[in-house]
Amino acid sequence: MPEKFTGMLADFGAADLALAGGKGANLGELVRHGFPVPAGFVVTTAAYATLLAETGLGAELEGLLEAENAGARIRALFAESHVPACVTADIAAAYAALGGGPVAVRSSATAEDLPGAAFAGQQDTFLNVVGEQAVTRAVVECWASLWTDRAIAYRQRQGINAREVSIAVVVQDMVPADTAGVLFSANPVTGERGEIVVDASPGLGEAVVSGRVTPEHYVLDRSGRTKSFIPGAHEVVIRALAGGGTRESAGTGSRQAALGTGQLAELARLAIRAQDHFGRPQDMEWAITGGRLYVLQSRPMTALPPQPLHLNPFQRLMGPFFLEMFQERPYPLDVSGWMQRGILAMLHGMAGSVGVVFPSVNDLLPEEDGVVVRLVPPVPHPTLRTLGAPVSVVRRARRFNPTRWTRDSRFATFLENVRRLNAQDPRTLAWRGVIGLAEDAFATMRGITELRISYLPGAFLPQAKLRLMLMLLGKRHLGPALIAGAETRTSQANRALEALADQVRSHGTLARAFTELEPGELLSRLEHDPEFKEFHAQFQAFLAEYGHRETVSVLLSSSPTWSDAPEVVLGLVTSMMGERRPAADQTGQALAELKRHPALRIAALRRHLLSAVDAAKAGTAFREDSHFYATMVLPPLRRALSELGRRLWDAGVLADAADVQHLRFEELAGMDDGGALPAAERERYRRLVLARAAKRRELEGIPLLDTATLFAHMRPAPGTLVSGMPASRGQATGTVRIIRGPDEFRLLRSGEVLVCPYTNPSWTPLFQRAAAVVVDAGGIASHAAIVAREYGIPAVMATGSGTRDLQTGQLVLVDGTRGQVTAAAAEPSS
Repeated sequence: MPEKFTGMLADFGAADLALAGGKGANLGELVRHGFPVPAGFVVTTAAYATLLAETGLGAELEGLLEAENAGARIRALFAESHVPACVTADIAAAYAALGGGPVAVRSSATAEDLPGAAFAGQQDTFLNVVGEQAVTRAVVECWASLWTDRAIAYRQRQGINAREVSIAVVVQDMVPADTAGVLFSANPVTGERGEIVVDASPGLGEAVVSGRVTPEHYVLDRSGRTKSFIPGAHEVVIRALAGGGTRESAGTGSRQAALGTGQLAELARLAIRAQDHFGRPQDMEWAITGGRLYVLQSRPMTALPPQPLHLNPFQRLMGPFFLEMFQERPYPLDVSGWMQRGILAMLHGMAGSVGVVFPSVNDLLPEEDGVVVRLVPPVPHPTLRTLGAPVSVVRRARRFNPTRWTRDSRFATFLENVRRLNAQDPRTLAWRGVIGLAEDAFATMRGITELRISYLPGAFLPQAKLRLMLMLLGKRHLGPALIAGAETRTSQANRALEALADQVRSHGTLARAFTELEPGELLSRLEHDPEFKEFHAQFQAFLAEYGHRETVSVLLSSSPTWSDAPEVVLGLVTSMMGERRPAADQTGQALAELKRHPALRIAALRRHLLSAVDAAKAGTAFREDSHFYATMVLPPLRRALSELGRRLWDAGVLADAADVQHLRFEELAGMDDGGALPAAERERYRRLVLARAAKRRELEGIPLLDTATLFAHMRPAPGTLVSGMPASRGQATGTVRIIRGPDEFRLLRSGEVLVCPYTNPSWTPLFQRAAAVVVDAGGIASHAAIVAREYGIPAVMATGSGTRDLQTGQLVLVDGTRGQVTAAAAEPSS
């Protein structure tokens, strides 16, 4: 219909988004399938384009798009413009065909009512418009509302190019509603798909959608039966006036429900029909007049939480460990690349070695529209092969001693493969060569997988043996402390950071720079100030040795390493400049207590038990160090993926090279040359990236795993502020310092209680200054717990809400033995 500027709603469907806009396309789809939609027509985007072309407004608009605060000037241009006669004639004819009575005139932009971008309220609606001239004027004002400040800002946040957006207008018979409101075909707060939520109020629905009234609130089951009801306040009522326009008056204040049982059931049926038709939960506006129900709008629900999880005891046990690693939502490239082909492949290999099937990445991280929506704690499934696992485990434990794993020829091969990866410059390679470099990185990671399969039995069996012996001696509580303190690459890195902090403390000018400058300024000063040349050289040497460590999670190739984010390391050094707190020797104390046990007077038993302690410590060191070496694959992999993003950005596929993270690895590998894609392919991938980015933004406020679900079974003891899993024994008093991420490391001061959402090895240098550690996620075998025991500071893990319930500056007592945090009245302990 490009030759026409209007068309009846039934002329449009889901495929006509570019012509009818989101609202018009959705309403046309409903009309075609028999939904009770008020009669109406669409003023198409062709009419808008004609106005821009024939009045010269388009050229002026193009010149204003780059200007600051352009919205007001653009809207003024629309107000001053004269609509071409051919457009006004079509609008007049369509309005006459509709009956010429009162109508609602609603904006319908091409970027609204889409999955991930509702544009709710961003463009204007005009109710009870009467007369041909008034309708045309309302259409122009709808066009102008495409350029309100709020709409411009919303599009910018959604990454939508202002030059590509257009607008249609929907004109419908006005429904003089007795009652109106909105409904959701799923619960927008809990995500429960078995519930339908209805908000209603007397009069026009504008009072509900604008927030002018506290509506009646119904939660229905899928049959329309009421599960809960909250009466409305009925503060105001908005009604249509006979000659056009609306009037707002005070409400009755009645607490009586406006909707009957039959009406609620009909609303539920419409919600389910619309959801089934569009294939996703719907956000709908509706109105009732004279007992008849009308649908005024239907669009996909945005920011809808996933269906609530019901965790079994095993999932609740393992959930904190996985939650600690998934503090950020993985990108599609994370999931399909490093995770699926690297880390999760390692977990599948280790589980398979004992006949256990580990859940697939799709089960662990289900997606919607190509974006991860949630984390489902895995439940590994044993098979018949598991029956033979004990023999295999014992055989490997005898053959592969964790104290000698770095002498294994496979480890030497792994290091050589890493060296070879680092020697390749992806900028010099063809597209297929860069893909091959990434695939070589995944293959190199298999070297660590094979070593872990071989040596982990020799790490875990001694720990199991030690726990059994301690249980028989009545000293089970000593186990975690006894195996802490193993020499690892992490402890070596922490000592190296301590040496850097010592050097800063001893150099007055350098110390002032660290305390007074922001991280970016400090980094620049170190690079260019000759006075800091010696320290900068040592800092670079540190990054060369340890810079491949992850900052956020070993699972995310999208997150920077220490070398990529050196300001994070500088933040650690800043934090470590404070007074060094003497560490309690938890391992020594536990060993002394164990040796005092009467049974250890038997020399053979004493020898056997102390040998088990050493073997268990060696197992802990293997686990930590194999993690350390696995991260050596990240830098060359990140360089390869970044180069792919750079080429796609250079080709105009991506708005930013970092947007490559929104693509899947198999999509990148399927391109012969991303820098020379045909125009249609460039556009397809560009729109795919925009859609996934919008979906990701939509989910920003929704956690991957709701801690309320994970820790619902835990009830804090009376008087506690937060409680969790005891992870490192002892008590300490200090003021809270909430650190939410690596960029805040420098804020921790010596003697403060570190409260954080998660930890990984990058966080552990902070423990040398913290009085205690309180973590939302994790468990007693996490890096945080192990290192806390090494430094002899109390630690409470898996609180679920420490960062929410505690506040920076609050004086608390942390009891790592009981797993509790309480308010403290005394001054912080020195």
